[in-house]
Amino acid sequence: MDNRQIGFFDSGLGGLTCIPYLLKALPGERIVYFGDTARTPYGSKAPSTIKKFATEITDFLIEGLDVKMVAIACNTVSAVALEDLRLRHPEIPILGIISPASHTIAKTCSKENSIGVIGTKATIASGVYPAKILALDPGLSIFQQACPALVPLIEEGVEDTRIMDLTIEYYLDGFLSENGIDTLVLGCTHYPLIRENITRLYPRLRIVDPSEEMLQSISETLESGGLAAAGQKPGHTFYASDLSENFINMIELIFSGTGFPVSFNNFDIEAFSERKR
Repeated sequence: MDNRQIGFFDSGLGGLTCIPYLLKALPGERIVYFGDTARTPYGSKAPSTIKKFATEITDFLIEGLDVKMVAIACNTVSAVALEDLRLRHPEIPILGIISPASHTIAKTCSKENSIGVIGTKATIASGVYPAKILALDPGLSIFQQACPALVPLIEEGVEDTRIMDLTIEYYLDGFLSENGIDTLVLGCTHYPLIRENITRLYPRLRIVDPSEEMLQSISETLESGGLAAAGQKPGHTFYASDLSENFINMIELIFSGTGFPVSFNNFDIEAFSERKR
């Protein structure tokens, strides 16, 4: 058994969409989350920059906070930096968010389906979703669409506006109709925050949320590695490189009525990295 925290991180507040699934299924686990809100979005940045940011945060979680596992709640980092991070820190499990969703797609779809993946520019350019899904079932049809404007709008908290609906329609109207998409993978952890918008605009779509699919991978790793927590009171800690109002509001919404103690911290990740050098 291991009562240390599980470390999560994302480029901003999007990775928080993973947390409710874990709280429900593994209520005895403690979470520490880092949102790089000062440097979001990652999806339009160069791979070298994404790797640098991801390395700084992973070092902080492992070396600074002694987490027992790192869950990358970010499709962009999972696509670009996962293997580099695993090589840097072989001492603990580091999980990405893309493989679990790819396995779900391969298991539940057939050649009759037309699968769409939406994500950031970096995730789509990497081609990691088609590569992983087709490695499991080469008979599937997969199409991709980058949606770079969605993350900045979500970070601004404008989900319930006509601006958001128009932006979704701009990216998806032609993409869905031209490719006959019936299954849509939300290839960015920010996108579950606009799932209701997408479902309302395109009610016939089947939605796959990698944030939900990641839970099984976390559970299996905790069990197989003897890392599951036991006999502790849950308490969760959230760090951000810019502790914005939207970030705090999202966390308070997730934990409303749960009774779990939650703490917030503003943290200069770049200064931490400089001190290490």
